[in-house]
Amino acid sequence: MAGPKVAVIGLGMGRGHARAAAENPKAELAALCDIDEEKLSRNRDELDCLKVYTDYKDMLAAEELDIVSVSLPNYLHKSVTIDALRAGAHVICEKPMAMNTAEAEEMKQVAEETGKHLMINFSYRFTGAAKALKQVAEAGTLGQVYFVRTGWTRARGIPKFGGWFAQKDLSGGGPLIDLGVHRIDLALMLMGDPKPVTISASTYDHIGTRMAKEQNKPFDVEDLAVAFIRFDNGATMHVETSWTLNSQRPSEKFTYVYGTKAGICHRQGPEGYEAYISGEWEGTYVTSQIQEIPRSENSMDHFIDVVADGVEPTITAENGVNVMKILDGAYESARLGREIEV
Repeated sequence: MAGPKVAVIGLGMGRGHARAAAENPKAELAALCDIDEEKLSRNRDELDCLKVYTDYKDMLAAEELDIVSVSLPNYLHKSVTIDALRAGAHVICEKPMAMNTAEAEEMKQVAEETGKHLMINFSYRFTGAAKALKQVAEAGTLGQVYFVRTGWTRARGIPKFGGWFAQKDLSGGGPLIDLGVHRIDLALMLMGDPKPVTISASTYDHIGTRMAKEQNKPFDVEDLAVAFIRFDNGATMHVETSWTLNSQRPSEKFTYVYGTKAGICHRQGPEGYEAYISGEWEGTYVTSQIQEIPRSENSMDHFIDVVADGVEPTITAENGVNVMKILDGAYESARLGREIEV
């Protein structure tokens, strides 16, 4: 039996998905789609994929596809994902799942109605360090998790300055929805996916707005977001994300999970992502780097296994909706200037 036929819509972030599908012996890279004809031609030649389209609707109508990767600007996630699901394909959609919770819930509903898998590309879950820490957390080693600090900060790093990332009607927001979405999802996984109850957040745009004015670029999102979240199990989370910040560190990615018995950390090191565990053993407090790290996995390879072999998906549409609820709550709290219920 032939493996699943894969198509990729959007060859920016989607190029990695296309290459993974092309190299996976279980799958066939059946089609590519992008509105940029030069980019489309280049990837067609590099990936040896003869079927290319500039209109994804033409592609969905012409091809019998098993998997579609939706790797487009945020404002297109909902409509293209729903079209692909209704065309009979399983979908892996780039993060964030959508522009807001209402869109995300509609996507989830259509996936359920069509009986198709919808996975959001929260790629940090597939790092070896995250896998190692998940094993620690699921073994009960942490005890009761009660506090988490997570974030991704950049001193200067607005993506594609002047493009869609910094335009709210196209992106939904700034670094919180762009970077924070990854670290929030990872933290939720390590916490056991508790439900948020209240959120208090603030957003700022001081540096980004100044830079945009100086360079005559569009910019109407935040450049820094901070949030404090309470969960239904009593745990709390502090989130910190920035594109521009007068920080001593050019870039920092971190997730610290603190429990009554031990704490764990996922962070970016000089040679990749690292995993640590801290706590008391035989009366002595120690911090150790976890050395036995599973192999990191490509999210497309995982999704191919889900479709081809019936493997349980690491990420579901429900995970995507839960993160969107936190993002929506944080933006609403910042707008109102007070804590809100989720």
